[in-house]
Amino acid sequence: MDSKLYTRPDTRRDPAAASASSLRETVYAKLRAAVLDGEFGRRERLVEMRLAERYGVSRTPVREALARLLSDGLIERGDGGFFVTIPNLTQLKDFYELRITLELRGITRALEDPSLRHDPAVVTAELDRWYAMRERPPTPDPRFVVQDERFHAELSRASGNPALTDAVVAVSERIRRVRMYDFLTQDRVGTTISEHIEIMECVRDGRLDEGYRALHAHVGNSMAVVLERARRAMTQMALHSDRP
Repeated sequence: MDSKLYTRPDTRRDPAAASASSLRETVYAKLRAAVLDGEFGRRERLVEMRLAERYGVSRTPVREALARLLSDGLIERGDGGFFVTIPNLTQLKDFYELRITLELRGITRALEDPSLRHDPAVVTAELDRWYAMRERPPTPDPRFVVQDERFHAELSRASGNPALTDAVVAVSERIRRVRMYDFLTQDRVGTTISEHIEIMECVRDGRLDEGYRALHAHVGNSMAVVLERARRAMTQMALHSDRP
């Protein structure tokens, strides 16, 4: 029995407590976004007092946000404080392997069970977004990785397993700091757009075998290629993210 269904709502909630909870969530969300978006350098210490000034709050919600980010695996303890976690090549290999497995599973489950079908509304909306980008390709920029992540999350969401999608999003976030420097050239952006359209058209048209192969090639057909891409991305990240 799900006890949540039988729990009487607490109508006497303290407004001050609700406000404090909202503030904690806001600070956590802002700091998390800053970490994921590469706003802190590789060796930049995350200082409570400085972050409190940045967000105009006391140190308490910042301290709690840092503890949550540590639990998320997005930051780590180092000499004298917290620093953004940068996966090493061994960890990246593991994350990429997990990413490939999760990404392909969304199509595999539909191949295994003909009664399952990708949500046509999600597929169509995402295709329209990428058609528009093909017409007017965005300028190469590390932030393009967010558009790439959204494609893979929507492709997974269309497959109908929310837990699978949550896992895809989580692993993508863990490697964003490295992958974001994989989109610094126009051909890389153009190739990504073309491949996304090809994959989604295969799914839309029910050509799941072709879609599976196209997705597999897109996310990395060989671990050696993936790791080489990661090495290049990490080099770019080192060149761009160091700060005084």
